[in-house]
Amino acid sequence: MSDSSSAPQSSAQQSSARPTAAPSGAVPSSAELARALSEALTDGDAVVTERSDLVRYEKGWRYGEGRALLACRPRTTEEVASVVRVCRAHGAPVLPAGANTGLVAASTPDSSGTMVVLSLERLNARIEIDEANGSVLVDGGVLLSELNGRLAEHGLVFPIDLGADPQIGGMIVTNTGGSRLVKYGDVRANLLGIEAVLPDGRVFSDLKALRKNNTGLDAKQLFVGTSGVPGIVTAAVLRTWRRPTQTAGALVRATSGEAVVRLFGALERSAGDLVTAFEAMSSGAAEAVQRHGSLERDPFGGAAPAYAVLVELSTTLPTATLDLDEALGGALEAAFEADPEGIEDVVLGDVADFWHVRHQISESLREEGFVLGLDVSVPRSSMARFTDDVRARLAASHPFVRVCDFGHWGDGGSHLNLVWDPAATPDPAATKAELQALVYERCVTGFGGSYSAEHGVGPHNESAYARYTDAWVREVVQRVAPEPFGTVRL
Repeated sequence: MSDSSSAPQSSAQQSSARPTAAPSGAVPSSAELARALSEALTDGDAVVTERSDLVRYEKGWRYGEGRALLACRPRTTEEVASVVRVCRAHGAPVLPAGANTGLVAASTPDSSGTMVVLSLERLNARIEIDEANGSVLVDGGVLLSELNGRLAEHGLVFPIDLGADPQIGGMIVTNTGGSRLVKYGDVRANLLGIEAVLPDGRVFSDLKALRKNNTGLDAKQLFVGTSGVPGIVTAAVLRTWRRPTQTAGALVRATSGEAVVRLFGALERSAGDLVTAFEAMSSGAAEAVQRHGSLERDPFGGAAPAYAVLVELSTTLPTATLDLDEALGGALEAAFEADPEGIEDVVLGDVADFWHVRHQISESLREEGFVLGLDVSVPRSSMARFTDDVRARLAASHPFVRVCDFGHWGDGGSHLNLVWDPAATPDPAATKAELQALVYERCVTGFGGSYSAEHGVGPHNESAYARYTDAWVREVVQRVAPEPFGTVRL
């Protein structure tokens, strides 16, 4: 439970000791800085200086690796602010870090050895549920699994579904979407309030649990999807949803990408907002799971189709009111009758088994060779044409590359994975840069899409940000965050 007294009022709280400007070009002394940080933090082991202990903060889950000056682990928003002020006074750049599950190298330090990793792993005390309001106030370091474990006790869920287990603060600054965005929206759509520490050490706090608040600039949105550059998210108020009481799923064999697009339209017409997830898996992705995954049985029925589509329906209604299995069967029957040449077959069964297949794709593709994972989005109506366009262009320019795409076609998102034998090219880094530039250009310029659907910018995508972001937008971001956190420069 929570009450209004636990949520600070909306304000930008100015510290009584305004931080001094960072010395230009200074290289901080780790011993001196460690002493100052230890004095500012409660826990005796909050400051990490041993190289063997710093390793886990220096390498990303998949991408990114650098060297930290030291790491610190504050427990409260006030301690985070103190760390920022101390580091600012000593000229040490700060890198906010969550669970380090990002995929664009934004959560690891650079190679300079001067950055202080500010980990939110201990900022995880508050999970204050307001069931009547359908909201929860949560600290930025709380893991998604921890939050949903507590919410489940009240029949609630925060339905941003991911393969990883990130912290809430990290989810906000990357505006995570996940596999069920088509039903519930992304983090931005489910964010009611926020608290953040600014680069100068001030605290911005607006933790109102309001769905309606039309009083000017919605300042919390300045922190969403901006890789933590304007501020470190230390707490948030999130919208919660009732947990489904019924879930049903199927794996549909489709003959082409265009058939996948038509299938989603048919399901929208027949099943409406019962559709919770719509995940497309290309033959290349499915075959990788067949070769390297752990499958009790092959749901693809032998040869993988052009696309296998995981369809999930869910509802909070009881079976006596709506039988979801019957609803799914009727919706798929209507889709097949409308497009008999586009749908080869439908496999019914436990939807958890189908998700087991879907979640094994990334790991299975790594067994196939070098993988360039691109997270892009285009309008849903253009998804098949965009993917076919990329395939055709790569066949002409890079014939050794296979397109093994999969992802959230229901919301226009695609994990466009490009796979090749490392022996096929002498310079993998150069090949990666060529492929990334080609796909991003077709996505953004050719199809009106985004080069990052939900993974964020980070060093992995900074060149694309500079190329495709409007100059006015870059100017606004620089005004909001003239002294940004981290390694990203928006």
